[in-house]
Amino acid sequence: MPVPLYGPEFGSYAAEEVSWLLKDLSDVDLEADVAERERRIQAGVAHYAESLPIEYQPDSAYRSLFDEVLAESAERLALAVATVSELVVAERGDDIVLVSLARAGTPIGILMKRWLRSGRDAGLPSLEVPHYAVSIVRDRGIDAVALDYLARHHDPASIVFVDGWTGKGAITRELTEALDAYHAAGGARFNDELAVLADPGHCVRTYGTRDDFLIASACLNSTVSGLISRTVLNDTLIGPGDFHGAKFYRDLTGDDVSGRLLDKVSAAFDAVRPRVPAEVAAIRASDRTPNWSGWASVEKVREEYGIASVNFVKPGVGETTRVLLRRVPWRVLVREADAPEHAHLRLLASARGVPVDVIPDLAYSCMGLIKEVQ
Repeated sequence: MPVPLYGPEFGSYAAEEVSWLLKDLSDVDLEADVAERERRIQAGVAHYAESLPIEYQPDSAYRSLFDEVLAESAERLALAVATVSELVVAERGDDIVLVSLARAGTPIGILMKRWLRSGRDAGLPSLEVPHYAVSIVRDRGIDAVALDYLARHHDPASIVFVDGWTGKGAITRELTEALDAYHAAGGARFNDELAVLADPGHCVRTYGTRDDFLIASACLNSTVSGLISRTVLNDTLIGPGDFHGAKFYRDLTGDDVSGRLLDKVSAAFDAVRPRVPAEVAAIRASDRTPNWSGWASVEKVREEYGIASVNFVKPGVGETTRVLLRRVPWRVLVREADAPEHAHLRLLASARGVPVDVIPDLAYSCMGLIKEVQ
């Protein structure tokens, strides 16, 4: 069985922050022109996880805006991290293992690990919990070799899967289906309850907030995610006994703000600590049943704009940012023309010549629409 990868040999996160259940593909040429890659994916001759986009590196104005966003949102992020962490412990107990979905989930998993270790609330013990990062791929499922590793080293009942946010809920559904298939094939039974920082799509029961707010880690690509690429599943590189793969972008070290984000949010833990019990209690007392309202709103936009597939509609601040950073964007929809949280979206849209439509009754604060290029 393969073994985990650790920083600083793989990624810029410290070894104690995360164990990457990934195969190192750093020396493989996997990047493709974004437009050509999009054309092949939409034509059905390639899957998005078989290659990597050339990572768009924003200009200095955008990077300065990231610093402002992080400073302004650190306490809100810290409160959501603490809330979802305590919600997990309240419902799953102290014996837990965090398993983040690489790569968007990984900064959140590290922050949850830091919160649980930080002293938490008065009278609650500090917890030292393991944290792994694994790959999940839409339409291909979760890394079964990584699940084998986790089942061999931990009680499967203790595993808590973590992600950054929900969009329309595609990954939530993918996780449930993949874990069911793994169990049906003779593997261990894992709990499919996904814990996320933000659940604007109303897809999960375990979340820090359901507000569609800007999570700073969504603003950039690898430079805010430990310098790790998105994950790769390519039959020519990943064999039956391998973890899914990813690259470590050492050449971007000078632009890396991964540690800055973690430290800024962690530094806000003390400020939010008194508010956490009430936040957790309010969520536990509410009706958290997923209603998938996000998916319904995406279907509505798809129909109104004549879009072929819901895969081309990406709802929420995080997903809209991703569209502008690494896909071929067609247009951006926003609920408010000048929302402060969308300043980075307006900068990116302007830089890439993407029109922004104001839709006052939009279910999410914004949506990104991918251009159909085939």
